[in-house]
Amino acid sequence: MITKETKEQYRTLTDMALFRDIVSITDHLYLSSGAAACNEPNIHSRGIKCIINATTNLPDSTIPDVEHVRVAVNDVPHSNLSAHFDAVCDKIEDVRKQGGSTLVHCVGGISRSSALCLAYLMKCKNMSLEEAHSHVKARRPFIRPNIGFWRQLIEYERTLYNKNSVKIIQSNVGPIPSVYEKETQGMMW
Repeated sequence: MITKETKEQYRTLTDMALFRDIVSITDHLYLSSGAAACNEPNIHSRGIKCIINATTNLPDSTIPDVEHVRVAVNDVPHSNLSAHFDAVCDKIEDVRKQGGSTLVHCVGGISRSSALCLAYLMKCKNMSLEEAHSHVKARRPFIRPNIGFWRQLIEYERTLYNKNSVKIIQSNVGPIPSVYEKETQGMMW
């Protein structure tokens, strides 16, 4: 008989495997942690021709025949990640048009890299921010852009579509994007 505790252990192991894996966001866009971005067989098997490193401290991989782009932004709410949204989106599209794929990573594949993927889905796949978040979260369940990046994504959506599908709301844990409202209900700090 499988107990609730055993199920939780399996889920934790699955989450850990996802943390180390490269996940497909589209047929030409991948998201991962920095550790996963160094796995040469996984890079080549996915046709990845460009790696976008959204860190200030992790070195670029030395995988041959792969272009590296640095987005040197710290994972803090006051960092200006949105200054890179258009250039990153355009780079991903350029690589796609040349028949290649792009991997976007940060340290954990949780905040900076996921925010860049959300921006791409909004700009190039015509998704609302809410749709983009649902799409990425379904593939990498623990994405969590910091609140500053959420504010920048909300502004980017307004710039692209002149409306917003996500807003910042107050909760028991402080300001959060409305997409997290249900999961934070009942939390106390």
